Amino acid sequence: MRVLGETVMFTLVYNQGGALGTNIGSSHYYTIISVILLPVIGYYIYRYRREPVYGWPLAFIAGGALGNLIDRLRLGQVVDFIDVDFFDIGFLGISRWWTFNVADAAISCGIVFLLFVTFLFRPHEPVPEGPRSEAALRPE
Repeated sequence: MRVLGETVMFTLVYNQGGALGTNIGSSHYYTIISVILLPVIGYYIYRYRREPVYGWPLAFIAGGALGNLIDRLRLGQVVDFIDVDFFDIGFLGISRWWTFNVADAAISCGIVFLLFVTFLFRPHEPVPEGPRSEAALRPE
């Protein structure tokens, strides 16, 4: 079904592999990885509950993983339906972007945002406050 011409379409695809067309193992492999990683992500969401700059992207990742896990447990595969033609990646032989779903988009956006804030906006170490020693004030 065309939404915006050939650029955005709804196309039903059943995906037994992972994101971006990866197929490292069976659908069971991705199910097991999700079951293992969701509690780990949940721990970090709890740990950073007072720092939304980390909590929100982790919540997006966990929500997307949970959505895909529900599909895998219910159907044995993930239902993808958003077919977007972002751009061609000719040197990799990709003429159209992979079909994805809302959960995949949440995971991808969460990972990109988390990497962005982790590597570009790390908090600086606070400058210690207190009286300066006389030795630091004396010129040499």
